[in-house]
Amino acid sequence: MIESNRIRVLVVDDEPLARGMVREMLEADPEAEIVGECSNGRDAISAIKSLSPDLIFLDVQMPELGGFDVLEAFKDQHLPRIIFVTAYDQYAVRAFDVHALDYLLKPFDRERFMTAWQRAKLQISKDQFEQRDQHIMALLEELKAGPRYIERLVVKSAGRVFFLEVNTIDCIEAEGNYVRIHSGAKSHLLRETISGLEAQLDPREFLRIHRSAIVRIDRIKELQPWFHGEYVVILKDGTKLTSSAAHSEALHRIIDAAK
Repeated sequence: MIESNRIRVLVVDDEPLARGMVREMLEADPEAEIVGECSNGRDAISAIKSLSPDLIFLDVQMPELGGFDVLEAFKDQHLPRIIFVTAYDQYAVRAFDVHALDYLLKPFDRERFMTAWQRAKLQISKDQFEQRDQHIMALLEELKAGPRYIERLVVKSAGRVFFLEVNTIDCIEAEGNYVRIHSGAKSHLLRETISGLEAQLDPREFLRIHRSAIVRIDRIKELQPWFHGEYVVILKDGTKLTSSAAHSEALHRIIDAAK
């Protein structure tokens, strides 16, 4: 198994000898990576949060916080797989109520430990495949839904950084490798090419009317025919822009749709 797919194991037990026994039995397996050891429940809670183990060998009885208390701290949250390790068999039923993979009763031998470890490996492998399948399906759903377009721009101005909602934009004009964003009475200079920004904007809301101009469709008030298939595009705030013949087809579609 490649290193990135090794099973990340956290060992939690207040007895150093018990932790050493688990560590010794796992050391020979290249699929195991012991990412941490804890001697109490409080440290275990912190380690689970910071180390993200796949599997925890968890002692039931420990000072202050026992194994079930540790799990209670993650109520309604995703938890790693659990193998309980304890000297007391009266907790077995409760252990399986919290969906533990196994319950190792101290003292256990290597054969019993390996049975639990193999069960854990099979289940974690199954979990990983299911997670991959879910991830792939989520990606496919995103592809079906089409591209995502930006909803706001990050604008830097006078030492400040702020967000500009794209639905407040009236038009965009190219200025070399920059674009000037017109929004109401204000304008902002953004380091971006007009073609690069066009690709990020929803074409149902924004229209390229010239190689150097984009307008928000719902800001168009009037289209006045000009020479050679061009138009003067008048926005609601009175701004006038001229379309190029190369981009007039999209304007024709707007006119046809309004008929």
